[in-house]
Amino acid sequence: MIIIVTPAGKRDIYSLMIKKELSLRKKKQGTLHRFGKKKRSEDQWAHNKYRGRIKFQKGVGGVVVAQVYARDPEDEWQLLSSFIGFLDRNFRDSVSNINIIYEKDVALFE
Repeated sequence: MIIIVTPAGKRDIYSLMIKKELSLRKKKQGTLHRFGKKKRSEDQWAHNKYRGRIKFQKGVGGVVVAQVYARDPEDEWQLLSSFIGFLDRNFRDSVSNINIIYEKDVALFE
C-alpha cells in the first residue's frame, strides 16, 4: 500500500514529521518510532503495537511517498490508520491531500 502526502504551499512535511517524532520520543510519547539505518531524505518507522513498518522518503516538491508493510497483509489497515492519524493530528494545516494506492506488487524502495 502506498501513501502520497502532498504539502500545502511550500511546507516540508518530511522534516516536520521527523522533528515531531523526535520530540515525541524524547517525551516517551507516541506509537510510531524510527528504526533502522538513517539515510538522507529516507526513513523507516515501526509501530509499538502493530507488526510491520512504514518506509517513506521525501520527493520532488516536498511530496512524501510512503509504503506500508505488514507481516500479515490483513493488518496493513492498522498501520495505515495510525500513520494517517499521526498526519491528521499533527499536520492538518500543512497537508494539501493524501492519496492511497492499493497496489499489491509495487515496490518503491529497493
